[in-house]
Amino acid sequence: MRAVLFDVFGTVVDWRSGIAAAVRSFADTHGLELDSYAFADSWRGQYQPAVQRVRSGLRPFVSLDVLHRENLDEALHARGLDPGAFDQGELDVLARAWHFLPPWPDSVAGIAAIKRGGYIVGPMSNGNTSLLLDMAKAAGLPWDLILGSDVSRAYKPDPEAYLRPAALLELEPGEVMLAAAHPADLAAAREVGLATAFIARPLEHGPRAADTGTATAGWDLAGASITEIAALM
Repeated sequence: MRAVLFDVFGTVVDWRSGIAAAVRSFADTHGLELDSYAFADSWRGQYQPAVQRVRSGLRPFVSLDVLHRENLDEALHARGLDPGAFDQGELDVLARAWHFLPPWPDSVAGIAAIKRGGYIVGPMSNGNTSLLLDMAKAAGLPWDLILGSDVSRAYKPDPEAYLRPAALLELEPGEVMLAAAHPADLAAAREVGLATAFIARPLEHGPRAADTGTATAGWDLAGASITEIAALM
């Protein structure tokens, strides 16, 4: 094992709390009565359909920034709000909230511990490079490198999204481990030869949607935090 690469949204950062806070600020500024967490869930709910349209070839590759901005308009429409009624620059700023999400409490220390163990650490995310760079600087994530989806021009679980970063590091797939909180992501990585580490994030979708976070699929490693994974390596 030479590199440990991380899923980011939900695994390393708490997207739901971060987006809800940004939505709350926007709503307060405009005097809107919005459930900020429900809006965050709705906005995030547009994510998989949007990337699937790229994966399926229905549209050319565009960055996650572009998809987040388009999906914001959809989330506003779903709440009966006209995106055209707002200053487009303000909506652009709100869409960039995905660049500045808070890390889970164990993320920075856990990634640093794995890095001290001599492993290459970085994201393996559908985020684009500029998004992941802003996030790393704001959250203090100690990555060795950042290869966004705009480098591979593929969205997970497309095999190229896993294999291209390994190739750019001149590593065999089996020399790379994906650490993620999402079993489907891990299963796709394992299918193309990567090692896998499951990190339980039962509160990713909020306390009402909390699951047990139990690893049941025979991943190479499994733990309740990134620091726990670091201790197992």
